[in-house]
Amino acid sequence: MPITRGQKEKIVEELREKLSQASAAILVDYKGLTVGEDASLRKSCRQAGVDYKVVKNTLFKLAAKGTGYEALAPYLTGPTAIAFGYADPVAPAKVLVDFINENKKISLKAGILGGSKLITPAEIEALAKLPSKEVLVARLMGQLNAPISGFVNVLHGMLTKLVYALNAIKDTKAA
Repeated sequence: MPITRGQKEKIVEELREKLSQASAAILVDYKGLTVGEDASLRKSCRQAGVDYKVVKNTLFKLAAKGTGYEALAPYLTGPTAIAFGYADPVAPAKVLVDFINENKKISLKAGILGGSKLITPAEIEALAKLPSKEVLVARLMGQLNAPISGFVNVLHGMLTKLVYALNAIKDTKAA
C-alpha cells in the first residue's frame, strides 16, 4: 500500500524534529541484514539511548532542508538507515561500529556531529573508540584534583613533622 501525502508530511516533520534534537546522526547502508540481525541492532541502539530508523532518501532530504544536515544529501543513495544520538554524541558511533565489527554486513556512509560537522566513516570509527562522556569527565576531575591532593599531602607531612618536633621539645624540657 503506497504512503499518502499526509503520511509523508508527518514522517518529514518527525525527522525534522529528531534532527533538531540530535547531537549526532550517522547514515548506514543496511543492505544484507536479516530480520534477526536488524532486530538485534535496534535492541542495541535502544539500550544505548540511540534512535535507529530506516528512512526514505527523498523524505530525509526534505527534512534536512534548512538544517546543518543538508550535507548528508550526497550520501543518500541505496537503502539508508539513520542513527540519532541525543545526550551522548558518541553513542551511535559506538553501537554501529560494534555491530559492524560483529556482523560486517552493514557499512557506514557518513555522519553529522554537533548539527553541522560532516564526518567520514573513518572519523566515525575513531569517534567510536573514544571513552564515554562520563569516563572523560571522571578523568578530567581526577586531573584537576591531583594538584590539590598533592598540596594537601605536603601540608599534612609538614604539620606532622612540626607536631613531632614540638613533642620532642616538650619531652626534652620535661626531662
